[in-house]
Amino acid sequence: MKIDIIDYDSCSAAGTNLTELRESLQHYRSGLIKNNIPGSTLDTWIGKVEQVDAITDLKQWQSRNNALAALGLEQGTLKQTLAGLLKKYGNTRVGLVMGSSTSSIDRTETAYTDLDEDANLKPQYQQPLVHNPHAPSLFVAHYTGIEGPSLTINTACSSSAKVFATAARWLEYGIVDAVLVGGVDTLCLSVLHGFNSLQLLSANPCKPFDQHRDGINLGEAAGFAILQRAGENPNGLGILLAGYGESSDAYHMSHPHPDGLGARHSMTQALHRAGLEANSIDYINLHGTSSRANDLIEGRLIADLFPSSTQCSSTKAWMGHTLGAAGITEAIITMDTLRTHFIPGSKNLEQLDDALNFSIQSSHKQRVCQHVMTNSFGFGGNNCTLLFSRAE
Repeated sequence: MKIDIIDYDSCSAAGTNLTELRESLQHYRSGLIKNNIPGSTLDTWIGKVEQVDAITDLKQWQSRNNALAALGLEQGTLKQTLAGLLKKYGNTRVGLVMGSSTSSIDRTETAYTDLDEDANLKPQYQQPLVHNPHAPSLFVAHYTGIEGPSLTINTACSSSAKVFATAARWLEYGIVDAVLVGGVDTLCLSVLHGFNSLQLLSANPCKPFDQHRDGINLGEAAGFAILQRAGENPNGLGILLAGYGESSDAYHMSHPHPDGLGARHSMTQALHRAGLEANSIDYINLHGTSSRANDLIEGRLIADLFPSSTQCSSTKAWMGHTLGAAGITEAIITMDTLRTHFIPGSKNLEQLDDALNFSIQSSHKQRVCQHVMTNSFGFGGNNCTLLFSRAE
């Protein structure tokens, strides 16, 4: 079943909304800054959304993650589109699927560093709906009025790519009539220092697929899209979720399978579901984290599966690797090429890894695309590929 994308918007260090994101991409304007997270002295670059600091009025829902979700939902026409669907179908017939890695662990960190004199949580931190892996969906349902089924997916960096697949299945089986999908993750000490312990952080702005890449930069983001069954909304954007692929190779906790077996399966599955051959794909937004192993394995797979006519790029040098929000952030960049005819290049790519040979370059391209893909590969071998097509 084909699924219509009827609205979407993005909020990251590269732009508070889709309009700003487009401008940042076009002008090679990165949102990465030197790490300034309180309590951290790590020498690295981060993609921080500064506007989140001002959102302090969420009361019992207060956390940085929820604040970023709220900021993201205020962008573009998301609230108006959603309000129309809730009125048309009723609050219980609209579903919600969120992806996140951290949920609101930022708030939990703060709570445990600010205990009272008896080592108990202070009243303002006694938030069972916030110190909760399901917090993103609980909060967004509260914020939007959605009363249909809700789910929070945490499959590391593929979390908010998988939300599209789950939403598509819900729509296919008639569980709901529309779905709000989203992803939100925020910077916190656990994330920064956890990735540092894996020796994955770079002290330099990241350089995906470059011969001299030396690690990743982390960022934070919120992104949302609204899905319906194809043909049910005359005001759609002309963008279809035509296919998706999911796999879990479970090779290693943090290292991808050396032959990329799970990643290969997610890409071929997406093509099969869409009824397309590899040579039909005009553009792929790669997972491209700038780590030595991930980029090498993904690049070899792309060279093996796709012809040189398929253009590729990684966009993480604009906002960093936003973890559980990376999937939807890059899905939005990918599907937006079907509207703008603008394929972003790979920022900071100066010399392609000597071991790779595929169609990736630093410069942007103007091209009318018909079919585009995006990859999201997470820890534990949790992989997801999304394929978007221009509606006929």
